[in-house]
Amino acid sequence: MIGILEAAALEAGKAIMAVYAGDVAVSIKADCSPVTEADGRAEAIILDHLAKAFPDIPVVAEEAVAAGSMPDIRGGRFFLVDPLDGTKEFIARNGDFTVNIALIEHGVPVAGVVYAPARGQGWSGTLDQGAAAFAVTEDFTIAARHAVKARPSPQAPVALVSRSHNSPETLAYLKTCCVGGERSIGSSLKFCLLAEGSADLYPRFSRTMEWDTAAGDAVLRAAGGMVSTVDGAPLTYGKPGFENPSFIATGLSALGFTRQSAT
Repeated sequence: MIGILEAAALEAGKAIMAVYAGDVAVSIKADCSPVTEADGRAEAIILDHLAKAFPDIPVVAEEAVAAGSMPDIRGGRFFLVDPLDGTKEFIARNGDFTVNIALIEHGVPVAGVVYAPARGQGWSGTLDQGAAAFAVTEDFTIAARHAVKARPSPQAPVALVSRSHNSPETLAYLKTCCVGGERSIGSSLKFCLLAEGSADLYPRFSRTMEWDTAAGDAVLRAAGGMVSTVDGAPLTYGKPGFENPSFIATGLSALGFTRQSAT
C-alpha cells in the first residue's frame, strides 16, 4: 500500500510545483483559509489514485469536505488527505508545504506519506514496518531511501512551533518545558523532523484539522514517537467534524516529559 500512497503524493507534488512556478491565484474558503489551484489539482490526482487502488476505502479529503462531500466512515477504515498542507507557506514561497496522505484504522493512523515537493524530500511509514525518509529527484522519482527513528529526548529538548499558526498558549506551554531551542517551520514537516530525530517536541494549541496531522502523525508513530492530547491520551481520528483538540507531538522518550509538563 505505501508504494501506492507515495506514487500518488509524488504525482500530486509535480502538479503543485507546476502551479508554484507561475503566478499563484488565491481564493478564500468559507472558513477564511486560503486555497489555490494547486490544492484542487493535487487533490484530484490523489483521489484518482486511491479510487483505482482502493475503491472500497472511503476518502476524507480537505477540499472535497469544504465542498460538502462527506463520505461514510463508520466502517472504521478510511483515508485522510490534505493535498497541500501549508497553503500559506506555498503562497509565501518559502518551501514549507507538503502533500499528506494517511490511512486510518479504528481511529489510529497506521500508514502515512508526507512529501515536501519544493524541498525534494519525503517521509513515509507504517506501524508494522517503521518509518523512512526519501529523496526525490527533479523528475519526481525516489532516488534514495533510509530508515528513520525518533531520538531519545535530551535534557533540553528542541521544540518546533508553527510558522504561520503559533499561539500564546503554545508559547506559554513552552516556557514550562525548559527547551534548549526553538525552530519555526510550516506544515506537517514538524512531525517529520521529530520522526527523523532532528527535534524532540511539537506542542500545538491552535486549531488543526485531522487531515492536517494524520500523515505526519502516522510517520512519527512509525518512527517511535507519539501524538497525544494534553491529558496524555493518544490523538485519535474520525472525530465528529474532524477537528483536533490541542496536542503534543514528541520523539522517542520525550512522552513522559511532556505529559509531566502539561499537568
